[in-house]
Parts: sequence; structure tokens; C-alpha cells
Amino acid sequence: MLRWEYALLVRRRQPTASDLSWEVVFSWYGPDGSMADVTAYGDTALAHLNRAGDQGWELVGMSEDPSLAGHNELHRYHLKRPKSADTPRQRIRAVGRPTRRAGG
Repeated sequence: MLRWEYALLVRRRQPTASDLSWEVVFSWYGPDGSMADVTAYGDTALAHLNRAGDQGWELVGMSEDPSLAGHNELHRYHLKRPKSADTPRQRIRAVGRPTRRAGG
């Protein structure tokens, strides 16, 4: 059975720390849960999407966050690619689930 892994490319346009200008930053959220600032790899979403495509990622969706006030922008690019056969399957652990005690 074919399995997929998913990643997320996020583009943010936000004010700089001085609030005098704007900057565009790109973040990559990998299938292992890691997050990396990938701004240095390109200054447009197309540059980042083409780079991801070269690594086997396919764009499956795009969303924009309309709830941000002012001139902030947030775009999310959802990507997937076939999971390689040698990638171990990660288990999702339940957090906060009560444990059973013996005799109780």
C-alpha cells in the first residue's frame, strides 16, 4: 500500500522588528515535526515550491489566513510525497490518557 508523508511551507509577510518596513519569511515544517527557516533559499513562493518539487514534493493545497489584521499575510502551501519503503512508521502516542492500574 502506498503511504504518504506531508509537509508545510509557510510564507509570512510581517513588519520588521523596527516596524519601519516589511519582510517576507518562509518556514518549512517537515514530516518529522521539525521546523526550519528557509528564507535564505529564495525570495518567492515559486522558488521554494520549485525547490520542494525537485525533492519529490507535490503541492496538494494552498490556504491563506484571512484573520490577520492590517497588512500581515500568511499563506500555507500543503505538500505530499510518497513515503519511502525504508522510512520507519512513527507511532502517535496519546498524551494525557489515563493509565490502568492492576487491581484497580
